[in-house]
Amino acid sequence: MRDINFQCVNWNQSEDYVNHFWRQNVAQMWTETEFPVSKDIASWNEMTPDEQTTFKRVLAGLTGLDTHQANDGMPVILVHTDDTRKKAVLGFMAMMEQIHAKSYSHIFTTLLPSDETRYLLEEWAPNNQFLRVKGDIIVSRYRKLLTENPSKYDVYMAQVMSVFLESFLFYSGFYYPLYLAGQGRMTTSGEIIRKILLDESIHGVYVGYLAQELREELSIIEQAQADAEMFVLLEQLYANETEYTQELYGALGLAEDVDNYVRYNANKALMTLGFEPYFEHRPFNPIVLNALDTTTKTHDFFSQKGDGYVLALNVEDMRDEDFDFSGV
Repeated sequence: MRDINFQCVNWNQSEDYVNHFWRQNVAQMWTETEFPVSKDIASWNEMTPDEQTTFKRVLAGLTGLDTHQANDGMPVILVHTDDTRKKAVLGFMAMMEQIHAKSYSHIFTTLLPSDETRYLLEEWAPNNQFLRVKGDIIVSRYRKLLTENPSKYDVYMAQVMSVFLESFLFYSGFYYPLYLAGQGRMTTSGEIIRKILLDESIHGVYVGYLAQELREELSIIEQAQADAEMFVLLEQLYANETEYTQELYGALGLAEDVDNYVRYNANKALMTLGFEPYFEHRPFNPIVLNALDTTTKTHDFFSQKGDGYVLALNVEDMRDEDFDFSGV
């Protein structure tokens, strides 16, 4: 019988970024049942058919992406991460991805007949050509880690794809609920999306730290190869996202603004991985921009819970020096 490398996680260590991210994840813990989506029914009934179609489809697409991140992404990255504390943070994040996926169904259950929900989640999203391309590109990198001894290169590229998903590819779907909520429409659903966005923000940053550390272990040749592959995949994903955005938002006249929002977040994903912005910045709706202000280092993200969440007043921006524990 092969010996198992029996391990015990040890949190009794000097303060570092892993401890910080664990606490931040726990501080942001929530479940979908805290949000009374029934408050959105009147607003839902006032929406045009095109508006309802876009809203339903963006949530269905997000459900699929979170499902794969929870089942394929975080677990395989966790398995190929050595530090047991780093694994613990990834495990917590994987659990939250499941809550994200369930939260969309929470919205659907309130607003839609069950047959329509089944169609969206079991037929429309799985068969949408642009979601399939996005899923194939991302998940194929995850599944390379299912071999017995994947290379560090493949682990690094899986982490890169995870950052792209968390910090870039979710955002074409986030746009519309945030856009509506900023106008006082579908506000409870918008609060759920805001909570998901807060989670995805720290998920992307955390995996970005892991990726930057692992990249330092690659050879110079491997680094150059990884960089080249990353930008090829970025171009493919962005081109696909542009077409997906047109399909979702074209009838509402919002496709160009969403595209600018997607480009903005693609640049943020690259910066999270330690690279310079790639796309030219183009301004987008300030209502949606305000929803991106998720940087905080308070351990109590919100001052109260109830029908809505109120941001605490003593929030400070995260800075690079917050992750310098050399003097601790």
